[in-house]
Amino acid sequence: MPPKPKDSPTKGQTTRLAIEDAAIELFMEQGYHATSMRQIAERAELALGGIYNHFASKDEIFEAIIVDKHPYKRILPLVIEAKGETAEEFLREAFKIALAELNKEPIFMKIMLIELVEFNGKHGAAMLKEIAPRVLPVFEKILKVRKGLRISNPALFLRSFFGMIVAYFITEMITANSIISKLMPRDAADAYIDLYLHGVLKSAA
Repeated sequence: MPPKPKDSPTKGQTTRLAIEDAAIELFMEQGYHATSMRQIAERAELALGGIYNHFASKDEIFEAIIVDKHPYKRILPLVIEAKGETAEEFLREAFKIALAELNKEPIFMKIMLIELVEFNGKHGAAMLKEIAPRVLPVFEKILKVRKGLRISNPALFLRSFFGMIVAYFITEMITANSIISKLMPRDAADAYIDLYLHGVLKSAA
């Protein structure tokens, strides 16, 4: 039998991901608190004892989902390669890329809403411990090579940029099929990133 490729997941990793996928489905269908470990095990086609070989509790499964399913793993390489001669062009392109990728997997945003509503964001530290060392250097590099930015703190830059994307995505979900959506300009995404880049106040003459 030929050896497995280096990046191939182990049997244990595959089982963990299957458990996470089963849990996501159930959390979306009936909510976090209404879902039991037994239900997750059944959906993942495991014995109840088998699930405890990988996760000590439902909370541990949820934290793993927050870390393992974070879309930065797919979005970050695309953002780094965003085109643009100026900082503004680059950020506009990066925003469009991130938004398009999130639209491909809207379930992650729903998981984040469960995290905020039911856990008050307590798993955020675990997520940032995983992603900050990989993402923060990207924003540090942007500050060094892109001219015309009013910000110098990479952590604040990171927070503001992704905060802007999350805010757009959530408000898009809330206003969809409402009178507000009908009043939006056709290029709502472009107008939104324009507000992020230039603010809502006119510059002093």
